[in-house]
Amino acid sequence: MTGTTRAFRVESPGRASIVEVPLPDPGPDDVVVRTLYSAVSRGTETLVFRGEVPSSQHERMRAPFQSGDFPGPVIYGYLAVGVVEEGPGPGRTVFCLHPHQERFRVPASMVVEVPDGVPPERAVLAGTVETAVNALWDAAPRVGDRIAVVGAGMVGASVAGVLATFPGVRVELVDVDGSRRAVADALGVGFATPDAATGECDLVLHASATEAGLARSLELLGDEGEVIEMSWFGERAPRVPLGEAFHSRRLAIRASQVGQVAPARRPRWSLRDRLALALRLLADPRFDALITDTCAFDDLPDVLPALAAGERPGLGVRVRY
Repeated sequence: MTGTTRAFRVESPGRASIVEVPLPDPGPDDVVVRTLYSAVSRGTETLVFRGEVPSSQHERMRAPFQSGDFPGPVIYGYLAVGVVEEGPGPGRTVFCLHPHQERFRVPASMVVEVPDGVPPERAVLAGTVETAVNALWDAAPRVGDRIAVVGAGMVGASVAGVLATFPGVRVELVDVDGSRRAVADALGVGFATPDAATGECDLVLHASATEAGLARSLELLGDEGEVIEMSWFGERAPRVPLGEAFHSRRLAIRASQVGQVAPARRPRWSLRDRLALALRLLADPRFDALITDTCAFDDLPDVLPALAAGERPGLGVRVRY
């Protein structure tokens, strides 16, 4: 028999609520998970909340267990940690790319166990750290590289946190918000505002989702350097400064996106392997610096409008169930 549970749903652009949704009984290969924590992926989820997913990208932008369609009503999200209540391995703490929902049923193959030593409240970052892993597979940094990460949001900070462990690499986290220096300090990397950032970089990873951030990323490169573009601009069409010395200095811009495993690893790594790696990396307590806010599940309909309006600053928002 089908039961019910509660989920966070964007009803239409700018309006959301908590609703009752069906919770079907599990099949033999399913698990039912009781959610402990989820997290808001601020950049993408505020675009979804504002109804700014381009119609051409509606299918590509679907989350694995999304319910409904853009612009709404749609149940969206992909950072959830909970405990298996029914199905294989009861009692396990697992991560799943699932929307904000109190309980959910998914195939057992779609959850990844949270390793010992990784607290569930930190494990909600697995999807974001997975994005960082994929970008660094695309970027292929080398020993001793001079690297800037432009944009100190959750994704940019995750990239900087992973890079901080690379031997001999100079990492500078760059953001217009000077308060993000505390995040850089916690991660063990340098920090600068855009006007004070160090140039002649071998590699720049751009994650600010701003036109100015992309332009500054190009300026920070040394000759024949490369920008790895991680931002998703939604319906916006940023101007890219390809004049002046862009060609004579032989600069490059290349996209990275987490939907597929980076080509350099795709023959040998599955999506599940990559996610399991991200969870292992989260044994490092430095990543706690990425969670700067916590709210109750019932408060999400008020929290998302505040995030979308820029009235609730900070990095990651963890949702408590």
